[in-house]
Amino acid sequence: MDLKDFFAISGKPGLYKFISQGRNSVMIVENLEDKKRTTAFTTAKISSLEDIAIFTDAEDIALKDVFKAIYEKENGTASIDHKSSGKVLEEYFHEIVPAYDRKRVYASDVKKVILWYNILQKQELLDFSEDKDEKDLKEQDEKPNKSKDKKPEKGPQKGLQKGLQKGPQKGLQKGPQKGPQKGLQKGPQQGKGKTA
Repeated sequence: MDLKDFFAISGKPGLYKFISQGRNSVMIVENLEDKKRTTAFTTAKISSLEDIAIFTDAEDIALKDVFKAIYEKENGTASIDHKSSGKVLEEYFHEIVPAYDRKRVYASDVKKVILWYNILQKQELLDFSEDKDEKDLKEQDEKPNKSKDKKPEKGPQKGLQKGLQKGPQKGLQKGPQKGPQKGLQKGPQQGKGKTA
């Protein structure tokens, strides 16, 4: 799931999807709920969901991972109403992110996270299948290669050789050339095309 094209804009409700970059520091965005397009000036406080993280007692957790935890807890359905009381929201959020920092993550922050999750879920934009594929690939890469027939290649790979070559490459010459180059002439021409 890629959150880089989804934005929260200060002073505007809901979530927005990036459409295009306009002139004079203007972004064209589309509201995810009502599909209306509007402009957002880059001077406004615009936050990409990809850049948002939740404070915890240890490390910050990316918003994407929080959405995934909510998705798994709710089996892909909508979560609780974001207009629930602060105590209910905090208890719910504690189930999802048990180590979140209660001093720095306020009830209003939890409310936004739940609202954003519900908007993305309603629009069917929550897709964590890529994460599963990446995890499977990572696990395959970590497994030791048990094949005895294959020996690791020595030296640089073909795609990396260009940067590792020593000395000038073909087509490149060392230093400036001596003498005039073909097609170029030294100084002004005398006698040709001049009339007195």
